[in-house]
Amino acid sequence: MIEVTTFRLAAGVDEATFREADSRYQTEFAYGQPGLLRRTVARGQDGEWLVVTLWRSADDADAAGRKAAADPGARAYDGLLDSRSVRAARYLELDA
Repeated sequence: MIEVTTFRLAAGVDEATFREADSRYQTEFAYGQPGLLRRTVARGQDGEWLVVTLWRSADDADAAGRKAAADPGARAYDGLLDSRSVRAARYLELDA
């Protein structure tokens, strides 16, 4: 399963701050979640950000989301995003 999230940074958050926090989030939280296969982050020229996460299953993604809601580091990461701009979608791989 592929999860795609787009967002903009919250007001006052600069790229360096976000990239440092994203690196911590990825190593300290994301890659500790069962079923996470790959995660990558990119920035568009217009300031929009993209996170693509490959999961073994939707159940794994759901479980990680529940853990993130209670994890102080993951919640701090989320606080750097403009919550009004966050959009997430999931896709099923056709070649799996």
